[in-house]
Amino acid sequence: MRWLLSSIAALSLAVPASHGAAAAPAPAALVEPACRAGTAPYQRELERELRLPVDGRQSAADCAAIRRLQQRLGVRPADGSANLRTYRFVVADSIRRNPAQRRTCPAKPYRVTCVDLTRQVLWAQSGSGRRLVFAPVPIRSGRDGLETRRGWQRIYLKNRDHFSTIYRVPMPYAQFFNGGQALHGTRSDLFSSGSGGCVNLAIGDAKRLYNLLVKGDRLYIWGTKPGTGG
Repeated sequence: MRWLLSSIAALSLAVPASHGAAAAPAPAALVEPACRAGTAPYQRELERELRLPVDGRQSAADCAAIRRLQQRLGVRPADGSANLRTYRFVVADSIRRNPAQRRTCPAKPYRVTCVDLTRQVLWAQSGSGRRLVFAPVPIRSGRDGLETRRGWQRIYLKNRDHFSTIYRVPMPYAQFFNGGQALHGTRSDLFSSGSGGCVNLAIGDAKRLYNLLVKGDRLYIWGTKPGTGG
C-alpha cells in the first residue's frame, strides 16, 4: 500500500497541474516592411524586365517586384527603386544568361576580357561559343574628356597595391592595358560620374579578375559611355 501511494505521488508531480494550459506562443513571423520607393529613372526598363504593366509609374506591386529582383541579384539597398544601380545589375545578369548578348565581343580561341562601354559591363569569355570564364559585372569607365581607350588592348603590368600619384587615390588590383589606364577596384560609386580613363570595378570583382588574368591577356573595348562624347 505504501508503495502504491508513493507511485501515485510521483505520477502527480510528472503531470502538469493544468491540462488545459496553452503552449507557449511561437515567435511572431518577421514581417517585411512596406515597399515605399517612388518612380525612378529606369521604371519602364525594369517593368519590361519583370513583365509588369509598362506605364512608367511605380505601383505597390512594381515596388515589391523590383525589391525581390534586387534581393535575387544582390543589389543593395534592396528598396524597390528602379534606379541606375539596379538597371546595370539587370543588364549584367541578362548578358550572363543570354549568349546572344555577348556577340559584340569577338570570339577567339583564347580568353578575351570584354569591356562594353555602352552598357557599362565587363566580362571574360573564351572560345567560339563565347563561354563565360568571368561573369558580367557592372563597371565605371572614363568620364567625358577622359574616355577609356577603345579597341584591342593587352595587359602589360599588374600591381595588387598600386597607388595613383596623379589622382592621389588607391588603385587596388590594378591591371594596366594602355598607358596609365587600368582595370582596378574602387570604393567610389560605380554608378555616378566616371573615372579618369580606367575601368573601375567593385573591390571584390577586381580581386577575382586580378586572380584570373595574367600579363599578355587580351582585352576588347568598344562602345560609348552614356553621357560622354567619345
